[in-house]
Amino acid sequence: MLKGEVTFDSGAQLGKLLIVFGVVLIVAGALFLLGGRLPWLRLGRLPGDISWTNSSGSARIYLPLMTMLLLSLLLSVIFWLLRK
Repeated sequence: MLKGEVTFDSGAQLGKLLIVFGVVLIVAGALFLLGGRLPWLRLGRLPGDISWTNSSGSARIYLPLMTMLLLSLLLSVIFWLLRK
């Protein structure tokens, strides 16, 4: 076997990983699309998310810090469970 050659087993692992990433992206996209209709789901508007607009309204800076931390924690738990 050559160095760097993909075997059937590693190809199957890659396939599973791509499927998991796809499902996670679909669920995340659906949550963002339905976010306005679900009052309990306030992704992007959590306490700790920073939003600043200048007085003329021509510039806006938005830093969703708490949302990023929450999503990172959720994805870490999901991948930890999948590894077991």
